[in-house]
Amino acid sequence: MTLVDHRFDIVDKATFRNGMSRLGSAVNVVTTRHGGKRYGFTASAVCSVSDTPATLLVCLNRASSCFQAFENTRHFCVNTLMPGQEDIANVFGGRTPTGDRFAHGEWREGLKGVPVLANASVSFECELTNAVDEATHRIFFGRVIDIRQHDEQKTLLYCMRRYLNG
Repeated sequence: MTLVDHRFDIVDKATFRNGMSRLGSAVNVVTTRHGGKRYGFTASAVCSVSDTPATLLVCLNRASSCFQAFENTRHFCVNTLMPGQEDIANVFGGRTPTGDRFAHGEWREGLKGVPVLANASVSFECELTNAVDEATHRIFFGRVIDIRQHDEQKTLLYCMRRYLNG
């Protein structure tokens, strides 16, 4: 069931984006492998869904250059970045060709063959369990099948359109 409250005017895009810029979040690079190639994008729209079973969600714009790979794969990995990895976030979040993105950082193969960033703060390897379209994005739900944590407990954050060390 979809609920829409028509009592309020729709908020314009600029106002919404400015408001959302104040909602700080961890910086993640989400990766997969499809057709023998590696794909990835920078995401802040990642969150926990449940701990029983361990499940998280990731949002991806359906107009993204790597959308088709994620649409057609069964496994993905959420790699949460650490301070000092801003260059990786920028490369995966920009217009760098997909094949060139993985030249930045040290990547290993996860349990299901997806790229895992060796020195991420934490990496969550997931199996896709559901996907839902909402507005311009697809929400991918993943059951966590493996977690790798770095000894250094720091996370790169993004808030007010800039990186913060957390």
